[in-house]
Amino acid sequence: MLKTSTSPTTNRLLGLEGLRFLATFSVLISHYHHFGYVGDKPVGLITSTLPFYRLLAPFYKAGKDGVWIFWCISGFIFFWKYRDAISDRSVGAWTFFVLRLSRLYPLHLVTLLLVALLQPIYFGLNGYFFVYQNNDVAHFLAQLFMASDWVQVRGDSFNGPIWSVSVEVLAYAVFFLTLRHATKSPLFNVLVVLACANLPLQVCYCLAFFYAGGLAAVARQATTHARFRPAIEFAAWCAAAAVPIVIGILSLPYPIDARIFLLAYTPILLICLSAEIPLSQPVQRLLQIAGNTTYSCYLLQFPIQLSIAIGFSLLRLPIPFHDQLFWAAFVSGTLIAAHLVYRYFEAPAQKLIRSRLLRREGVSNESLERRWGLSGEMLPNARRART
Repeated sequence: MLKTSTSPTTNRLLGLEGLRFLATFSVLISHYHHFGYVGDKPVGLITSTLPFYRLLAPFYKAGKDGVWIFWCISGFIFFWKYRDAISDRSVGAWTFFVLRLSRLYPLHLVTLLLVALLQPIYFGLNGYFFVYQNNDVAHFLAQLFMASDWVQVRGDSFNGPIWSVSVEVLAYAVFFLTLRHATKSPLFNVLVVLACANLPLQVCYCLAFFYAGGLAAVARQATTHARFRPAIEFAAWCAAAAVPIVIGILSLPYPIDARIFLLAYTPILLICLSAEIPLSQPVQRLLQIAGNTTYSCYLLQFPIQLSIAIGFSLLRLPIPFHDQLFWAAFVSGTLIAAHLVYRYFEAPAQKLIRSRLLRREGVSNESLERRWGLSGEMLPNARRART
């Protein structure tokens, strides 16, 4: 039986890192079809002819749903690591804001400016923008403040994938304010999930998945020292395994309402994968690297596609997106770029911002790295350093 612990030295949620990378990869593959777009629409694109389709069909067809899994994982991690600290005021609003700002904004700003620079070049060569068409001042300002999708109608513009991060920022605000000023009862999570699950707003969908993930975290922590923990874990693993097995045996199509399906299934999966999974050091390191690069991979994929599209436009050649070598070069290149950007830009930028903005809190760089981590997630049971 897998071990379970909330100790920061024994459980680093490596299973969740693997799932987060898989969700990132699914979104990356689902966006591959952008290479077949003319303007904002695919032209003559037959999905079944894309590279490695027989192997990657689920990712081509439903990879975009990885965003919902992202939101659920975020909810789990935030409730796992911040729930008690925010509720008992060990973590203040300023510290929480700086940790989120330093994690999300530097790369968002750079990729936004990069796309704002490249899209006019592509437009000058082709007479239309690449994929996302609403590249005006109003949409730029909305993206600048990460507010591009705070209303019902999404305006696809500039670095389009940022839309999911934009709505998640609102979930962070609700999360902090309700824990600080209202309640940390899991019943509130249930109410949010039930109230938001079917409201036709992206913000509501995000809140539903975020708080469903939070329920999974609360359930995992509640069973850590429970007498019947092994039985509970065994039941969760059976449920997590049974669903794909039944779908495979019966050759069932992907659920029509995939959102509701994932809203119910993903928290079960998170409970299973949040156990302490015994892995070799190389595998642990690989999962940590994969988890660290998910955000950069998510935000870099479109600027890379846009750069490639500009290159082929300059050469006046069609993009060979049906070619397997081209696919491999794009996917591997994006993953390598994501790792390098995290290591040499994201992590240093986080460290710099936190050292400057949290100086008044009396927290050193060493304390930040030890207690908060470069990913911006507080270690379980850790508390903000006081000096």
